[in-house]
Amino acid sequence: MTDHFTAFAIPDTSLTRTTYGFVQDIASPAVLTHSVRSYLFGRAIGQRHGLRAEHDYDDEVLFLACMLHDAGLTERGERGGRFEVDGADLAAEFLTGQGLAADRTHLVWQAIALHTSLGIADRMRPEIALTHAGAGADVAAFGAEELPAGYADRVHATYPRLGGSVELTELIVGQAARNPAKAPPFSFPAELLRQEVPGTAVLPWREVVTAAWSGLT
Repeated sequence: MTDHFTAFAIPDTSLTRTTYGFVQDIASPAVLTHSVRSYLFGRAIGQRHGLRAEHDYDDEVLFLACMLHDAGLTERGERGGRFEVDGADLAAEFLTGQGLAADRTHLVWQAIALHTSLGIADRMRPEIALTHAGAGADVAAFGAEELPAGYADRVHATYPRLGGSVELTELIVGQAARNPAKAPPFSFPAELLRQEVPGTAVLPWREVVTAAWSGLT
């Protein structure tokens, strides 16, 4: 781990190392490597847009958010809500216990809770936008064309995919299938459930609004 921190200039603090170890303990290897790649890709995309670590955004916060952004897909993090919010809650509890200031902890919470929110997260603070961008680049290659030539190959050589994108999809769908409350209508988990599980009933929006207050004129 030390060589990896050095090789990619990852913020090397007691908290980043503790957080890496925490995710290593609670998550699968595929989720762990996906989390690190999300940080590396998000930071690189930020650089492409002129964002400088520690000048334009809190680099340690970005690393913490990326490392913990899928904590809601772990046994430790699974609760009763959307995996994004469950993970944000666990991250906030963990970081508060580590003594992170409340304003920085809240920023991590926001970055994690919004990381699947296309069209919203990218309009937020850089720490939030880059968590979203990095995760999207790693899972679905969204924005991957903005990475420097050869950079993704170097990252993958150190942090291999291990089937990560497929495993993440299975974890999200598995949670939603077990507990429908984790896939509220029109959410990202609900859409994955609809696509991945044949026969999943999704009431069309027109029917929802037509039935609402139907007895009134």
